[in-house]
Parts: sequence; structure tokens; C-alpha cells
Amino acid sequence: MDQVINFMIGIWKFFQINILTNPAFFVGFIVFIGYLLLQKPIYDAFAGFIKATVGYLILNVAAGGLVSNFRPILAGLKDRFNLTAAVIDPYFGQAAAQKAIENIGRSFGLMMLVLLVAFLFNIVLVIFRKITKVRTVFITGHIMVQQSSTALWLILFAFPALQDTSIVLMLGLLLGAYWSVSSNLTVECTQELTDGGGFAIGHQQMFGIWAVDKFAKKMGKKGRAIEDLKLPGFLSIFNDNVVATGTLMILFFGAIMLILGKDLMIKIDPAGLTAEKSFLFYIMGKALMFSVYLSILQLGVRMFVSELSISFQGISNKLLPGSMPAVDCAAVYGFGHPNAVTFGFLFGALGQLLAILGLIVFKSPVLIITGFVPVFFDNATFAVYANKRAGLRGAMLFPFISGIIQVLGGAFAAFFFGLSQYGGWHGNFDWATVWPVIGVMMKYSGYLGFGLAFVLLMAIPQVQYLRNKKNYFTIAEDYDKYKEDLDIEKKAV
Repeated sequence: MDQVINFMIGIWKFFQINILTNPAFFVGFIVFIGYLLLQKPIYDAFAGFIKATVGYLILNVAAGGLVSNFRPILAGLKDRFNLTAAVIDPYFGQAAAQKAIENIGRSFGLMMLVLLVAFLFNIVLVIFRKITKVRTVFITGHIMVQQSSTALWLILFAFPALQDTSIVLMLGLLLGAYWSVSSNLTVECTQELTDGGGFAIGHQQMFGIWAVDKFAKKMGKKGRAIEDLKLPGFLSIFNDNVVATGTLMILFFGAIMLILGKDLMIKIDPAGLTAEKSFLFYIMGKALMFSVYLSILQLGVRMFVSELSISFQGISNKLLPGSMPAVDCAAVYGFGHPNAVTFGFLFGALGQLLAILGLIVFKSPVLIITGFVPVFFDNATFAVYANKRAGLRGAMLFPFISGIIQVLGGAFAAFFFGLSQYGGWHGNFDWATVWPVIGVMMKYSGYLGFGLAFVLLMAIPQVQYLRNKKNYFTIAEDYDKYKEDLDIEKKAV
């Protein structure tokens, strides 16, 4: 019996290390299986695996480059002014959670067991979708690791005496419910944005995507969309997203690097900047890499999304009927105007800056340093969805509001949950809103708070279904039929 258990554990560890937490191979593996289930030839399945994996690797290179290129610059502000501050960024948040967990003598390795239970629970909810009304499988592996880490600390913070087995089961169910429910919230708006792209979002801001789409729809497209924006005279050069993005980054990060000074930047990036090199040309080169990585990211998105959308039909038809994959939020960047991403970043950064100034003025016990992942990926995503519904106004307004919420919610969470002393908090939109509320409920109401959070999450798909019984499953299973039904309903009215 022990040998069987050890064998099963070994299989899980292999899958977890090499596939589940490696999103490029996870997506490639899903594409390969999907094509086989569609009864495609083995060589087509292999070709799909290669294209999907390479596409996601390109996406990873671009996203990793964006983060690694600019995170040290933002973190340098902390060193330059000798600030005691928390960086709102999932990588800093994961590191802070690990330090906090190990500091109280608990095992950070529990995180991987939590991830397993949560992922399996997501699958179960999809299998019983007719009852649960869950249509999405969360497959963004690195995001699952980050969220499992921070959520593990929230459980230990609320229930410090809880035994390991109970922690794994409780948090696995809670996190699995969040992955299932929150990604399920993005089905309708993502299908409409991508014209039946066949995927939902599985990232860090799914509740935010849903809220932005709903409020932007109420605003209506009374003004111009970004794609309709025609700038006069010399400003017309900014109609090109590469020029617009490059110029913005030179101004934004150039100002930060000038504040930090050449001497500190040499310490931060000794390989890229030396005393002999021109600081001006270093700033320009560093900032323009943003445009480079953004262009690479959009290339990778186009590659893996097209393969995944086709092949997942096999999984949906044979293994998990009516389901769709929930993937990285960057997958939607190719379905909106390229400058929407730039607008989202800019106005999200302005909102964060305003909120940080507010923390300083009102002498907050926690000062926040902007994290690149929330300020870029959250707000760029919101701008893409908002531009679709409300045009330019929405693409500016919602990222700006999001930036304020990220900082204020992040400051509260970092202080309340004790992670400010370890220098970080998760920072993304859902972790500045939904998860702090869940954490407070568990801290002050114990098991009742945990149960209430779980029940409320599981109730959300039921409410979604009741509001749209006729088209709820059709929009995920057959988007063309959904549009036909919608046209018939409009004509009848």
C-alpha cells in the first residue's frame, strides 16, 4: 500500500514540477491532448504542441523581460530614500508570505499540496457544471503558485493553531472555488471581446475584469474609442503604438531613473550601466525595451491562443463538456487596439501615484512602492475591456480607479496581515479587494467566516446562471449559435 501511495505521490510531483507549474508545457500538453481527442493525426498534434508551447514561451520571455527590466528600478526608490515600505507585486508578495510562514515555524511546502487540492476541486466543479454552473478550468500555473503562497499565509494568520491536513483541505477548497468562480466571471465579456476566442481569463484580476466590463457597459460608447483617435500634426506619430509606448516609457521611467541618479543605477544594474556610459542613452535603451517586450508578448499571444482555442474543443467535447480554459490576461492584448495597453498602464500608474501621495500626506503606517505586475498587467487588461465598451473615456477612467484601489487595498492588506514587515503584498486587483475581505472575515469570524466566504463564492455562478439561463452555456460552447440567438431576440424586440 505504501508503495502505491509513494508511486502516486511521485507521479504528482513529476506533473506538478514539470507541467502544472510550467504554464508553457501545461498549455502545450493540453493542446496535444485536445488535438488527439479531435482525432487529428499525431503529427498535427505534435505541431500544435510545438506552436502552443513556443507561443507561451515567447509570452513568458516578454512578460519576464517586462518585469525583470523594471522591477529593480521601482524597488530602487525604496533604497534611494531609505523607505520602510511594502512593494505591491505578486513576486514580492510571494517572498513576503514565505518569510512570514517560515518565521512562525510552519512549512511553506504546504503550498504545493494546497495547489493540488485546489486544482482538482476546480476540475470537479467543471465536471458537475450542470449543478455548479462552473465552465472554466484555471490553467495559469505560475499564477496558481503565487496565489497559493499568499493565501496559505492568510489561513495561517486567521487559524494559527490549525493542523497541516486541515489547512490543505480548507484552503484547497477555498482557493479552488476562487479560481473556478472568478475565471467563470470572465467568460461572457472575454467571448464578446474576442468574438468567440474560446478562452476565459485565469489571472489576478478576474473580479476586476467583470466589474470593469459591467460599469463600462453602463457608461456606453458615447465618445471615441482608442482606435478612432486621430491626433493632429506632429502628434500623429503617437498613433503608432510602438512610438507611443516608447515615448511614454522614456518619460515615465526616465523620470524615475533621473531621481534615483546614475550612481545608484550603476549599483542596481552594473552589467548595463558603467561610469563611462552615457546615462541619457542608458535611460533611452532601458525604456525602449518596454516596446520591444510588448511587441514580443503580442506575437506569443497570437501563437498560443489560436492553437489552444481550436484544440480545447477536443477536451471540451470528450473530457470536460462545455468547459473552456482560463489563461493569462495578456491573451486579450491582441484583441484590442495596441495603444489600449499603453493607456491602461499610464492611467493606472497615475492612480497609484495619487494614492501613494495620499498615504504620505495622511501619514499611513505603511508606505507602498508600485509593483510592475499590478500596475501594468491589471490596468492594461482593464483598458482593453473598457475600450471595447466605453471607448477612450473608459480606457482612462477604469485603470485610474484601479490604481487607487491597488495602493489603498494593498496598504491595508500589507498592514493588517502583517506582511509589510517582510516588504511585500500581492498587489493585484483581486488581492486588494476580494482577498482582504475574505481574510478579515476569517480572522474575526473564524470557521463561520471561512464558510461564509466559500458559500458566497459558490453562489456567484448560480446567480450568473439565473440571470441568463438561455445563453449561459451556449456562449461558452457555441459562440456562433449564441450570436444567432441574440440576433433573433433583437429582431423580435
